[in-house]
Amino acid sequence: MNAPVLHRRAFLKVSALAGGGMAFAVGVPGALAADSATAAALSVWVSIAADNKVVITSKNPEIGQGIKTSLPMMVAEELDCDWSQVSVVQSDYNPKLYGRQFAGGSQSTPQNWLLMRQSGAAARAMLLAAAASKVAVPASELTTDKGWVLHKASGRKWSYGELAGLAATMPAPDLAKVALKDAKAFRIIGKPTVGVDSARVLRGEPLFGIDVRLPGMLHAVYETGPAHGGKLVKANLAAAKAAPGVVAVLQIAGTAVADGLVDGVAIVATNHWYAEAARELLAAEWDTSASKGHSWSAYAAEAARLHETGVPTDLRRDGDALAAIKAGTRQITQRYSYQYLSHAPLEPQNCTALFQDGKLELWAPTQNPGAGADAIERNLGIPQASQTIHITRNGGGFGRRLMGDFMLQAAAIAKALPGKPIKLLWNRTEDLQRDYFRPGGWHNLRAAVDGQGKLVGLADHFVTVGQGGKAARAAGMRESQFPAGLVPDLLFAQNVIPSIIPTGPMRAPESNAMAFVMNGFLDEVAGMGGRDLPSLVLELCAGDKVVGDRGDPTRASGAFTTARARGVVERVLADCNWANRPMTGNRRLGFGFYFCHLGYFAEVADVSVTDGEAKVHKVWVAADVGRQIVNPFGAESQVRGSVIDGISEALHHQITFTDGEIEQKNFDSYALPRISATPEIAISWVLSDYPPSGLGEPALPPVLPAVTNAISAATGKRIRDLPAKL
Repeated sequence: MNAPVLHRRAFLKVSALAGGGMAFAVGVPGALAADSATAAALSVWVSIAADNKVVITSKNPEIGQGIKTSLPMMVAEELDCDWSQVSVVQSDYNPKLYGRQFAGGSQSTPQNWLLMRQSGAAARAMLLAAAASKVAVPASELTTDKGWVLHKASGRKWSYGELAGLAATMPAPDLAKVALKDAKAFRIIGKPTVGVDSARVLRGEPLFGIDVRLPGMLHAVYETGPAHGGKLVKANLAAAKAAPGVVAVLQIAGTAVADGLVDGVAIVATNHWYAEAARELLAAEWDTSASKGHSWSAYAAEAARLHETGVPTDLRRDGDALAAIKAGTRQITQRYSYQYLSHAPLEPQNCTALFQDGKLELWAPTQNPGAGADAIERNLGIPQASQTIHITRNGGGFGRRLMGDFMLQAAAIAKALPGKPIKLLWNRTEDLQRDYFRPGGWHNLRAAVDGQGKLVGLADHFVTVGQGGKAARAAGMRESQFPAGLVPDLLFAQNVIPSIIPTGPMRAPESNAMAFVMNGFLDEVAGMGGRDLPSLVLELCAGDKVVGDRGDPTRASGAFTTARARGVVERVLADCNWANRPMTGNRRLGFGFYFCHLGYFAEVADVSVTDGEAKVHKVWVAADVGRQIVNPFGAESQVRGSVIDGISEALHHQITFTDGEIEQKNFDSYALPRISATPEIAISWVLSDYPPSGLGEPALPPVLPAVTNAISAATGKRIRDLPAKL
C-alpha cells in the first residue's frame, strides 16, 4: 500500500475561467506522470469566482478518513482565504491530470503536505502580483488576509474575486521557491474543522455509491460459487430469466488473469429485490474440487507440523540468534496465532456502470480507481482511455476497496448490455464471503534474557499462507519488523502454506497482527526477566538510533527513530499513571507499542475480566505523527476508530472456512462493535520535528496487545491466539 515519493518538482499550471475567475492546478509533467517509479505527485484545482467563492477539488477518495477536508485545508491555509469561502468538490479519476489517486497506506497527508501548501502559496503569490500591477507597487508592499489583498499604505484592498481574472495572466511562480507560512501563523491548519460532508451524511443525502440513481437504471446481482475457486457446472438460467422483473441472465466465465473475473451468473432486473428473488431459482451446481482441504483447521495443523519439522527460509538473520538464546540465562519458547478477518464495511460492494459506443462510465465507491480501471482493461479489453470513473464517497473501506473486483463485475455486465445503466450490489453474505481477507498466521517464537533481564536473542519461525513459496498479499513479514535492528542477535524465518483463500490489505496490514504477536511475546520475555514490557521497550529504544531496512538505515520514508518511540512510551505511561497501577485483582492495565505507516503509537488499556467476559474501560493513546495535526477533529476520529476496531479484532472477530467455504454468513456471526462496548479514549499528541504523517492506520496495532496483555495480567492466563478465548 505504500506509494512512491515525488522526487521531481511539480509545476503550476494556470488557466483563465469563464466569468472572470481563475483556476490553479498543481500537476505533473506528462513524462513524470508516466514514470511509475516517481509518479506519486497529486493535483489540486483551486477555482476562484468573481463573487470571491473558492472551490477546491479533492482528488483522493473519501472513505471516512477526512481527507476531503484536510487536503483542501492545506491549500486554503497558504492561499490565505477564509475557510467559510471554501467549498470542496470530488474529482473524477484522471491520472494524467492528478497523478495517482488512492486512499491507502495512510499516505495522503505525508505525500501531499508540502505540495498542497505550495499550490496554495503559488496561487496567493499570483493574486499579489495582480494587485501589485494595479497600483504599480512591489508585491512586497502588499499583504493578504482572509480572501483579500491589502495595500496598507494607501488603505486600498481587493477581494480575490476581483483580482482573479488578472491573476490568471501572471507568470506562474516556481513552487520550490514560494514562501510558506510559519506554523505559528496558521489559521486553518491545526484548527478543529467539521468535515465538509458531515452535515450531508447526517441528513442522508445521496453521497455513497449505493445511492447512485440513473434514468432507466437496471439492477444486478452476481452469483458465485459457495467456495473460493469454484467453477460453474450448470444452472437453471431459464427459470431465473422467467422470474418477475428479470431483464437478462448472463453466464460469465472466469478469467485466468490475476484479480480477474470469477465464474458466475449475473441476473439483471428492474429492481434489486427481483434480482435477488431470481437468484434463488438458479439451482446452480459448482465444481468445488479445487477448494478441498483448504480449511482453517487444516492450515493450523500444517503450521504446527512446519513448526516442528519444517525448514524455513530466512527473512532476516542478524548475528547468531540461536546461539545467543542457548547461551542466555533464561529461555522462553511460545507459539502465537491469529485468524483471518473480514473488512466488513457497512456499505457492501457496489458499482454502477454504463457501456455505450465503446465507452465505459462507472460510478464507484473505490479506494483505488486505478486498480479497477486496470482490471477492466486486462479482463475486458476496454482501454483506460475509454473509461470514465466517478469516485463516490465510500461507506467504509479499511483496505477492501483497494481491490477492483466489484468494478470489474459491473463493467462485464454493462458491456454485455450496452446502452443500459447497470447497478451491481452485493448482499451482506457476499460481502463477507467474497472478501480479500486479512490472512491468518502462526508464529513459533524463542528468546532469552541475561542475568539482568536484558533481551539477548530473539527468533521467530513464521508460518503464513501464499502460493509458490511466496507469501500472499498482506500475509508477509517485514524484515524491519520491531524489534529488528535493536537486538544484535535476531532471526526471522518463514514457511508458506499453499492457499486459495484471497487475501488483501486491511487497516494497518501485517502490523495489525504483528503488533499483537511481538508485544505479547515481549511481555512474556519481560516478565521472565523480572520487569514489565514498557521498561523492556524503553531499554531496546535507548540512545538515539535510526533503524531502517538493511542496506539503507536512514531511509526517510520508513526509518525507525528510537527517540520518537521513547517519547510516546513515556507520555502514555505518565498519562495512565502506570507506575502506580494496581498489581492484583481482575482489573488491570496492559501496554502495547508499535511503529507503522510513519506513526509512533503507545497505548495502555484498562480491562476487567468477570465471568469470562472482558470489558475495556479506558484506553490511553500517545501518538507521534510529526510536527502538525492538520485537522484535530479528523485526527481524533481516526484514532478512536482505530482503537474500537482493534478491540473488536482482539476480542471477537474471526473468519473461519471449511473446504474453501467461509462459515460466517452475516453480522450475527461476525458481530461489529456496539456503542455500549466503546471505552473512554484519551489521546495525547507528542509533537516532533518531522513532517506530518497519516493517521488512518498506525493507531490500531498497539491496542490489540494492550488489551490482551491486560487480560493476561487480570486472569493469569496468557492470550496467545486471536480472538482472545477467556
